[in-house]
Amino acid sequence: MIGFVMVGTNNLKEASKFYDKILSSIELVQVFSTGKCIGYAPNNKKNKIEFYITQPINQKEATYGNGTQISFLVNSRDLVDRFYTKAIKIGAKNQGAPGPRPSNSSSYYCYIRDLDGNKICVYSD
Repeated sequence: MIGFVMVGTNNLKEASKFYDKILSSIELVQVFSTGKCIGYAPNNKKNKIEFYITQPINQKEATYGNGTQISFLVNSRDLVDRFYTKAIKIGAKNQGAPGPRPSNSSSYYCYIRDLDGNKICVYSD
């Protein structure tokens, strides 16, 4: 069971702006901030932080893991589309436009890279 996910950033202010916008499209909102770390929770469960962005505690550069991916399960294809459109509009890199995966499946996915190169997936079943 996963408690929460955390990704590093080299610019917390810009990452906060980025994630505030794209995570709101899948009904996650910022609920916690220390100035070095920001937490996001479902709009209807604000005490259940699921996702954090943080400056590395060791004060070294934040890097992404090759092969590492964070995935968010949402309730509809519309939410996948909204997330992807908003992310690309504000600077995310396309890693796979919304669509069924595999092509004959009812599952629907999109993939982006955030401002620090972290790979993020949003999908619905």
